[in-house]
Order: sequence, then structure tokens, then C-alpha cells
Amino acid sequence: MLTSNVFKTAAIQTVAVYILSLLSIANVSAADLTKGNIEKAMSEAYAKYKDLQEGANADYIPALAKVNPGIYGIAVVTTDGQVYSLGDIKSEVSIQSISKVFTLALVMEESGADAIYNNIGVDATGQVFNSIVAVEQNRGAEMNPLVNAGAITTTSMVQGTNYKQVWDKIIARYDQFAGRKLSVLDDIYKSEAATNQRNRAIASLMSAYGHIKSDPLEATDIYTKQCAVGVNAKDLATMAATLANMGKNPVSGKQVIKADNVPEILAIMATAGLYDDSGKWLYKTGLPAKSGVGGGIIAVSPGKFGIAVISPPLDKAGNSVRAQKTIEYISNALGGNPYNVTSR
Repeated sequence: MLTSNVFKTAAIQTVAVYILSLLSIANVSAADLTKGNIEKAMSEAYAKYKDLQEGANADYIPALAKVNPGIYGIAVVTTDGQVYSLGDIKSEVSIQSISKVFTLALVMEESGADAIYNNIGVDATGQVFNSIVAVEQNRGAEMNPLVNAGAITTTSMVQGTNYKQVWDKIIARYDQFAGRKLSVLDDIYKSEAATNQRNRAIASLMSAYGHIKSDPLEATDIYTKQCAVGVNAKDLATMAATLANMGKNPVSGKQVIKADNVPEILAIMATAGLYDDSGKWLYKTGLPAKSGVGGGIIAVSPGKFGIAVISPPLDKAGNSVRAQKTIEYISNALGGNPYNVTSR
């Protein structure tokens, strides 16, 4: 009789194979992304949503409440390295939970996809992103690396003998995804570190249940620092485009992660990328995506483009209101939904 682990392994392999098939289909139609079409879609979306007043800045981290709510930047980077931007693409916001995707990618690169699958899990928890109840329900298993318990555990799995070595590896990998050197926004880091008691408690529970093998408080602090890395819309779109391009940064030409790990990363993003509204988002767009409470959202159209929007005001689920609407509009205009394919 097959064990449950075999069933789970077969299931994720099926998802990965399906996404690979979507990637191959998407590559066929990537040539349809003309400069005129992309610029037109971006301009229309910007005009449609630039005066939108819905949502509010996150305030549970005091420094986030002070970020300019009027920042609105859009960037699209295609898999052949074309970069398009509109609005405010100079202002940086903290990457926040979008960082989870790229630390996840690093751990997969070092230890393989099974390390994440076996220690953390890949299913949505059905609870809020910082739930303690979810940890208790399954003794820290089935947490998903895109909710806080799973993300802190993922950070703890980065290989290194000390804090500096682990941090240097994380930020270096982010730099490769973005194609430039990134840095920590110190005011955000200090504000978040002073108010992250809940995350420290979550990490302690994950340690008690054996999922975090290193110092849980150190892992929490490194996680807090990664969330405070500053990015602009172009950075985020380039990071997303690297995933759309099977792990190769289409602007720098550098292979950042192995192509074999991309389908699993995209599957996890599709499962839990937009907190409690991940299902609604996937239903509307079909795009693997990840949001952050700093106001950014990245989305991946496999084989076609990465797109990012920064706009700090969030909805009740913690996702940028304007970014969701903008990405949905642009992706629909460009045929970005990987599920919406033409039969041959």
C-alpha cells in the first residue's frame, strides 16, 4: 500500500509537470508581447487607477504607517529582457512578505525542493498568515513557506555557520534576482524588530516542534531583516521575470536558480501568495503572485513576463488594492493568464 508521503510526492510532481506544460505553451505566444501593446496596457491601467483612494497603509508596524500612500509605480519585464515602467519607479518600499519567495528559492537551491516539502509543507493553512493556532493544529507541519511560521522556518534552513554568513547569502541572492545591489531600510527594520513579538512566539513554537533546528530568535531577526529590504517596482518586476524565465534573470542574463525548482516555487505562490485571498486572486488572474504589506505585489506569467506594482494602501487581507487591480488589468490585456490557452 502506498504511504501518504508517496501520495503527496506524486501530487506535487503532478502540479510541477502541469506548470512546466504551461511554461512551454506560454513560450509559444511570448512573441505577441509587442512594445505597443505593453505600453498601451500600462498607460490605460495607470490612468484608470491613479486616483483610486481605497485601502490604508499597514500600521501594525509603525514605520509602515508613515510611508507615502501616494506611491504608485508599475513595471513589466519580459522574458527577453525588455523593461517597461510607468509612474513612481524610484521610490523604494520594504519588500516584506515578497521576500519569502526568494529565500524559499535559495533553500531549494541549497537543499532541494523536498527539504521544504518535508519540513514545512506546501498546502495553504486556512488561517491568517501569522496564525499561532495553525502552528498548534499540526504541531508546526503543513505550514506553507509563504505564511510566517513557514517563512521563518525557511529562513532558518539557509545554510551557514553564523548570522552574518546566512544573511550575506540571502541578500546576495536577492541582488541576483533584482539585477542590482539592494539594501535594508533601517527605519523599517528597527520598527519591525521592536514589534515582532508574535513572530518570535511563532518561531519558538516551530522550534519546540522540531522544525527550526537553529536559534529561533536569530532566525526571526534574520527574517525580519529580509522583510525590510528596500525595492522599487523595477526591482520587483525583474525578480518576477527571473521566475517567469525559468530562473534566469532576463536583464542580467545570469542563471540565478536552477530551472528545475521554478515550477514548485510558482505552485506555492499560486497556493498562498495573497494571504486569505489567494484563491480569489488565482480565480481572477491565473497568475502565481506574492504580496507584501509594504505595498508591493509581484506576479508571474510563465514564459512571458514578470510584473510588479507598488502602492502602499492595503485591503483587509493585507494586499495592495491598486496593485491588484492594475496587475489584473494589464495581464488580461496582454493575455498573461497561463490557464487561458488556445487549443491547437
